[in-house]
Amino acid sequence: MKREKDVVVKTWRQPKYVLIIFLFFIFVLMVQFMYLSLSNKVYGRDLKQFAKDRITVDKELYAKRGTIFDRNEKVLAENVTSYTLIAYLDSSRTTNPDNPQHVVDKEATAKALSEVLDAPYDYILERLQKEGAYQVQFGNYGSKLKELKKIEIENLELPGLDFIESSMRSYPQGAFASYIIGYAKNDNEGSIYGEMGVELGYDSLLRGTNGSLTYQKDLYGYQIPDTPETRVDAIDGDDLYLTIDSKIQRFLEDAVAEASEKAKPEWMLMAIMDAKTGEILGSATSPTFNPNSLPENMSYQNHLISEPYEPGSVMKTFTYLCAIDTGEYDGNKEYASGHYKVGPNTVYDWNRYGWGKISYDTGYQYSSNVGAMHVAKEYLSPSALKQCLYRFGFGKQTGIELSSEDSNINPESAGNIEFNEQIELDWLSVSYGQGFLVTPIQILQALTIIANDGVMVKPHIIKKIVDKETNEEVETKIEKTGQIVKKESVLKMRELMYGAVNNSWAPGHHYQIEGFDIIGKTGTAQIAENGHYLQGDSNYLISFAGMFPKDDPQIIVYAAMKKPKTSSSNNIAKPLKVVLQNLAKYLNIFPENNVSSNVQTYVLPSYVNQDTAKVKQILQKEGLEVVVIGDGTTVIQQYPQKGATVISDDKVFLVTNGSNRQLADVVGWSKSDFVTYMNLLGVSYETEGYGFVTKQSIAKGTDIEPDMILEVTLENKYGIDKKKEEELEDKKES
Repeated sequence: MKREKDVVVKTWRQPKYVLIIFLFFIFVLMVQFMYLSLSNKVYGRDLKQFAKDRITVDKELYAKRGTIFDRNEKVLAENVTSYTLIAYLDSSRTTNPDNPQHVVDKEATAKALSEVLDAPYDYILERLQKEGAYQVQFGNYGSKLKELKKIEIENLELPGLDFIESSMRSYPQGAFASYIIGYAKNDNEGSIYGEMGVELGYDSLLRGTNGSLTYQKDLYGYQIPDTPETRVDAIDGDDLYLTIDSKIQRFLEDAVAEASEKAKPEWMLMAIMDAKTGEILGSATSPTFNPNSLPENMSYQNHLISEPYEPGSVMKTFTYLCAIDTGEYDGNKEYASGHYKVGPNTVYDWNRYGWGKISYDTGYQYSSNVGAMHVAKEYLSPSALKQCLYRFGFGKQTGIELSSEDSNINPESAGNIEFNEQIELDWLSVSYGQGFLVTPIQILQALTIIANDGVMVKPHIIKKIVDKETNEEVETKIEKTGQIVKKESVLKMRELMYGAVNNSWAPGHHYQIEGFDIIGKTGTAQIAENGHYLQGDSNYLISFAGMFPKDDPQIIVYAAMKKPKTSSSNNIAKPLKVVLQNLAKYLNIFPENNVSSNVQTYVLPSYVNQDTAKVKQILQKEGLEVVVIGDGTTVIQQYPQKGATVISDDKVFLVTNGSNRQLADVVGWSKSDFVTYMNLLGVSYETEGYGFVTKQSIAKGTDIEPDMILEVTLENKYGIDKKKEEELEDKKES
């Protein structure tokens, strides 16, 4: 009996323990409930705000970044919609087998996409076969896709493909004035911000102001009807119009590319400025870059403004001008050329034997170092030379609207004209361009003194700023100094510069062009590195600074090349002469040369998806030369693109939906037009020379083949024989 009683008691203890545990949990829940009810915050979190956040959407409305145009409204930088291709792999997306929403046939999809995206088949297939992935992307092959590529993929009608739409910065002209325009990038938040050039310097104006949208959402993320909405609209960024003329920029880009290809310098620069307004009409640099696909391991130094160097003999112009303006200069006075002894040091002319006794005027035209030193010592003191150069704008930023000259970003862009006035060799070396640092933009600015009868004009790159909200335009004002030197001094300097180019015995005679009264000065500077000057034929910086016409200069030009591999006086002269001839013709500066001034402009709309014949007729009525690629009836691509400004006789390329393509007659075309045409055709090519096409290796009308290589010879357009010019004119008229 005792054993049975024990069993009964033990059996009834279990419900008791369960009850105690149950009551304990009830107590904990009541305490938790009281905590939740009475506390403002639970575990450090505001529950009211938490609930609000779960049903409230705060969405940022991004402003559209402003567009950058050239002076003729040709688009240089713009926002475009781009697409990222994605592929859904999860079969759970498909609820109706007749309408699949995921990739079904991975092999077939990979084959089709590899052809459209020009991507390796194995790479695409590997992405599509990724285990456990709901969706995948395709790296660079499937990102930044344009509208036409998106349509091409959609036309494949492959299930499971979709696109993510985004805004990106696009540069329709590619590697064109890239150091001036700069570039902008997308950040992780969806905004676009400038990193270089005008894109950086005017980032706040271009970016605009983002807006916001706040609303309450339902379980599925949609806005709940009849609930309050708070909206602050975005303010789009301002548009910028540069002083750059795309036609002139094209002349420069072609010349710099050709000269760099031949001489292979460390870098090269050509810049053109309006002498009266200070507007930079063009500036081309090599090596260049395409802001649409930024290369790695590149310094992105804009040599126009950001990297000061010893300029060499072009500075003799300003030494002589300082001396002439004293009123005491005697250009007929003679000195012994060849060498100049300063203490234990001897400075030589480039012709170490000299030319015997020659006048100061002749010494300038011969580019005599010794002559410049004599002139500085006789008519100037160390402090007078320094003060004069400072008045001419050296040793300080010009104030041009480019970020690389900002003293906070690049204090070195001011250059340096500080020399030891107590050491004779130091300050006399400055007279012929050594021992101090300047930038090309400072040289261009100083040359405006000579072009404007003694008044200096500040260089600038912004033509106007347009507020897209109000259409209000703010024009950049022309900034001029007072009279820096006397007009008589300038007139004398122009005569010396004329002789430095147009006398057959002067080193600058390579820059002479028949019928053009170009004036200027050459320079060949030694390069200082690690405390000493480099030796060797290629360790020089060669340059030319000039202007034309002589009596009333309209155009100022500066060109420089550092460390060319091939030593030739024509490294700069030959391509620059082509630029100046084309420039004079384009701007009608020498009407006596029968240069036509009937130049009309036309802003291109989009002709994509329009009838080829009708588009051709429209463009020809505007005086444009139309190049049709393919025998199709519909335009699928055009160049230049929508918004570009073209001028009379410019070429417009229309790519059609026809597969039969024949080679055009490219003789007489500029190199830039020829390269554009070859790229649109997808044909390989080789060029010899620079300027305009005078000969092509494959006859016009030949069917285009994938492995075709077209070789062309280019020459100065003015070297094309008269018969060919007449044939080209007859072709245009017909």
